[in-house]
Amino acid sequence: MNQAAQSKDYEEELRRAGVRITRPRQVILRILSETEDHPDAMEIFNRACEIDPSISLSTVYRTMKLLEEKGAIHRHAFEGGRARFEQAGGGHHDHLIDIDTGDVIEFHSGKIEALQDEIARSLGYEIVYHKLELYGRKRRRR
Repeated sequence: MNQAAQSKDYEEELRRAGVRITRPRQVILRILSETEDHPDAMEIFNRACEIDPSISLSTVYRTMKLLEEKGAIHRHAFEGGRARFEQAGGGHHDHLIDIDTGDVIEFHSGKIEALQDEIARSLGYEIVYHKLELYGRKRRRR
């Protein structure tokens, strides 16, 4: 989905929640639709202030909370850090978190998915939902 369409989808979710689409909210929604990383609220706030210095941190928090409640974004509480956000709907993936830099790398592994299904089946279960978070650091070259 292109960025403009994603931003309009966010606007529609907020309208359905009875929220007015103010200029500050438009800026926040644009930032969310353009982001390819997993920013926290403060990073979203800082990016928004570069465009419109009048935006308040509380507007960022309220907007993120509403979008999360509507299922338009996902909130991740990666261990040892602030809550981070990403667009919903990008298909299932897992995360590798660099413990030195805080970078979040998305990945998908058919092998891991198959192994999880095999383990659940062998224990008499069917996986309904899961998330996998790996924490690591770059290996040093020798």
